[in-house]
This record gives sequence, C-alpha cells and structure tokens, in this order.
Amino acid sequence: MQNKDSTRLTVLRALLSQTLNASKTSSPINTDMQMLALLRKNANASKAASEEFRGAGRQDLADKEDLQVKVMEEYAGGVETLGEEAITGVVRDVIESVKKNGGKVAMGDVLKRVFSPEVLGEKNVEKGEVARIVKGVLAEE
Repeated sequence: MQNKDSTRLTVLRALLSQTLNASKTSSPINTDMQMLALLRKNANASKAASEEFRGAGRQDLADKEDLQVKVMEEYAGGVETLGEEAITGVVRDVIESVKKNGGKVAMGDVLKRVFSPEVLGEKNVEKGEVARIVKGVLAEE
C-alpha cells in the first residue's frame, strides 16, 4: 500500500479474500501446495479474461489482467517444490519395496505409499506431477 503498487495490492486482496472464503468451507487452504494451486487457478482465470478483453477490443483491461498474471506468477515461482529427479528416486524406491514384499505393483497402490506421511506426505509436491512420474516409471518396467 505504501508503494502505491495497485496491481500487487489488488492481487493480494483477492488472494486473502479467497483464502478467507476457503477457510469457511470444508476444505480450507492449509498448505503451500494448496496456495500454489489457488495462485495458478487465478493466473489462468486472468489469462482467459485478458484474451476475452482483447477479443472485445478492450486493450486497457487486457493489460491490467496481464500485469496481475505477472504478479501471481512471481508469487507462484517463490514456492519451492520437490524436483522431478527426487520424486523419481522416491517412486523407484517405493516400487522396489512393493516388489520385495510381494505386493501388487499397481498405480493406485504405489501412489498411496508415495503420498503416505512418512514418504512424501509432508513435502511440497504436485499430485499430478507425481502421478505422471509413477505412470512413466511403471511403463518402463
């Protein structure tokens, strides 16, 4: 507010409002990954709005949305997530332990074990990314 950065202020107020609204539902925002998902969702919505404004000939509103997208992407880039190599190593270890125990190596079973609290449950990972990696590793074997 003191810097008179109205774009950043608008984005922060919107995010605070959405997190407050989410806290009143059955699925409040508790983790960095949930906040990151909210940021990405808002960024995609702003990109779509920008395209709509361009289509309607409102370049001024499209520019405003583009500035908001830039701020949201800046914040989203600040959240550190686990790298693909680290996730792949964990997935391979889980698959090996399932094989050693004589268990069924199915995608659902592997995902359950990967997301258990003692493996990746508390770390910042995107579930879609982990599922894609599990699918790739299982296809290799």
